[in-house]
Amino acid sequence: MIAPEILTGGFSEPVFQSQAVFRQVLDAFARPGRVVAMPSVVTAPSPLFTPTAAFLCTFADEATPVHFEAGLAGGAAAAWVTFHTGAPLAERPDLAQFAIVTDPLALPDLETFALGTQEYPDRSTTIVIQVESLFGGDRFRLEGPGIDGAAEASPAPTPRNFLPALARNRMLFPRGVDLVLAAPDAILALPRSTRVTALRGA
Repeated sequence: MIAPEILTGGFSEPVFQSQAVFRQVLDAFARPGRVVAMPSVVTAPSPLFTPTAAFLCTFADEATPVHFEAGLAGGAAAAWVTFHTGAPLAERPDLAQFAIVTDPLALPDLETFALGTQEYPDRSTTIVIQVESLFGGDRFRLEGPGIDGAAEASPAPTPRNFLPALARNRMLFPRGVDLVLAAPDAILALPRSTRVTALRGA
């Protein structure tokens, strides 16, 4: 018997709610570093934040494998995503279209995920990293497409090996992964084209 928490909590108005989430995610990627509030339109089992679950309900489907950390792959959160999106679970991160990291301090090497190819750079993983807050952590300077001059980000806690990992990822461009930092009520996008450095004086 499927637990009630898996059967409930998805979009109640799929068309309108998915469009609202899509617009917010598009805004986040168009303006890297911008903190974008996410509508509270779904309720997923712990440890998934509402923005993470809404992102998956909008973008994941039967053709987009989702990878979860080992401790979550057999749990209620993964079952909820599979039930509400139809997305299969990817046992290996390099086979995933989307990956969920709920412990930023245990972020795997980005090179273990799908990085795309020169011909098909879109065949890469988008990684959603959950953080407690998008403010108050180590301060970073962001530069690149979609940013007027420079922007600032300060996720807390800072994902493991964040700066060197992002530097290596950017060097792969147009290959590489895209990141979404998800707090309990908002997101911040870091496309592979964004240059992230330590903010002087931080």
